[in-house]
Amino acid sequence: MNLSQLAAFHAVMTSATLTEAAERLGRTQPAISASIKSLEDQLGMKLFERRGRKLIPVPEAQYLLTESASILSQLAQARRTMRGLGSGQTGKLNIAAMPGPVAMLFPRFIATHIGSRSDLKISMLARSSTQIAELARAQSIDFGFADIPDDPDGGGLYRTDIVSGNCFVALPKDHPLARHKSLSFEAIGAEPLGSLQQSHVHTEEVRRALTRAGHVFDPMVESQTFLPILQFIVAGQCCAVLDPLTVAHVNQTAEFRSALAIRPLESPLRYRYAIISPAYRPISIAATEARDAWAGEVRRLLGEIGAAPD
Repeated sequence: MNLSQLAAFHAVMTSATLTEAAERLGRTQPAISASIKSLEDQLGMKLFERRGRKLIPVPEAQYLLTESASILSQLAQARRTMRGLGSGQTGKLNIAAMPGPVAMLFPRFIATHIGSRSDLKISMLARSSTQIAELARAQSIDFGFADIPDDPDGGGLYRTDIVSGNCFVALPKDHPLARHKSLSFEAIGAEPLGSLQQSHVHTEEVRRALTRAGHVFDPMVESQTFLPILQFIVAGQCCAVLDPLTVAHVNQTAEFRSALAIRPLESPLRYRYAIISPAYRPISIAATEARDAWAGEVRRLLGEIGAAPD
């Protein structure tokens, strides 16, 4: 049996006339009759009694009707699924992002990007940058968004696409330094500072810049991300050198936008983000589109705040 024969049989069984069956399948009546005859020959039994131009199903044909309906339904579902996968309308995204962007910017983008594609399932993890690199190394995610890893290609197990942008200084709105259009490390070095954890590459870069400016870097508050530090800045207790995506978060959050002053650095300090993709995990069309669109969105966000994305 083949699908053409089953489709012809099902159409005849569920149509009032042979003409109607032929029209439903977009075939001629002789072609439908030939398919039925061929099916009967293969089965070694009659499925219909021929009375003039009418085909009257024998009782055994009812069993084949049930089976053929199931087969054709499964085929139609498989066809819809593959078309959806091919167009990026269905499937599953296994993605991860570091805690800062995953708080708002990343999930909001993903939600907007998938739009009305209700058949697209999302598994989104909040993980540290080190954990994201390990997930990519294990081929366990479609892609992740993190700080640039120590090993940019994971020993050949993942690829890293880098997007960078200029950092900014965040101050309380009424801070005396807020009257300046840009700030130097000499100016902010005397202020209490908030920072990422001591082991973070950004913290080390800020430390070196302050040392060159003649200051000792001794942060009053440290955190895994800048989002908690924003609360200390709002309270007037410190300043901080922020990564540009945190600045984008500030600009889109009324609470922070009204309470903070954001100023560029006179000597630019770059912050590097990484979009990490497993090297050996086949990536779906939907995941490829989401990954590439997120890279574009990061560049757009950085450009919007004047961070000179690269």
